[in-house]
Amino acid sequence: MSSPPTARVAWAAADPYATALRSGRGPLFLRRADGWLLPLEVERWCARADRIDREVLDRCEGAVLDVGCGPGRLVAELAARGRSVLGIDVSDAAVEHTAQRLGSAVFERALEGGVGQALRRSVFEPLPGEGHWDTVLLMDGNIGIGGDPAALLERVTGLLRPGGLLIAETVRGDVDERARVQVVDVVDAPRGTGVPFLWARLGTAALLRYAGRAGLRAVAQWESGDRCFAALRARSARSASRSAEPPKSTAVISSQRARKPLGDNVVADR
Repeated sequence: MSSPPTARVAWAAADPYATALRSGRGPLFLRRADGWLLPLEVERWCARADRIDREVLDRCEGAVLDVGCGPGRLVAELAARGRSVLGIDVSDAAVEHTAQRLGSAVFERALEGGVGQALRRSVFEPLPGEGHWDTVLLMDGNIGIGGDPAALLERVTGLLRPGGLLIAETVRGDVDERARVQVVDVVDAPRGTGVPFLWARLGTAALLRYAGRAGLRAVAQWESGDRCFAALRARSARSASRSAEPPKSTAVISSQRARKPLGDNVVADR
């Protein structure tokens, strides 16, 4: 599947985003052409996984692909739990930050049985373990990647194993919008700040409408704090009796299935 226009390079070319990640603080916004601003939670992204994050990660199954991993708080938390996890992002700064969280020794040994890895890669490019991931994460608004939720969900379905789990964060309310946005670090920034790219925002109801067409069925919806989430499962004849309830035990890196999606000859872009 080809990448939607500008999806592959949008965040990488947004210099204010890279600067904010390297400093660990904002302010940072997505700005529409009409001037509307969406604050981005840089400090939370650069901090350790919080209680709400950990509750979401409790629901993950097997090997996890974190799409748009940003500075890697979720990748680091999953690695600390002994899960096999790959974080992908188009931003060099994000991948570097994630590698630092994992620790250089773990990062360099990722292909030798380490539990965490980060790649500079778009979700629409070829990825390790396609069709074998147990869980895919679309957190922190990443359901908006590419500005085409239908294309993104179709791509995610192709990444998951049959019966695999997608956990997506949505916005509150019945929202289904697409817009061309820029990353800016001040409210009155000039229009030239950041490269414009397409982005989407979805509430849970809109997500479920797109999901059905992509072969995903809802198995859980919940709110925690001021954040909203949905868990969806890829179609599988054996998945009917399974749920997205938090697993009773955590998968360990010695699990053969958990290692498989990373595959052989993966090269991390640092």
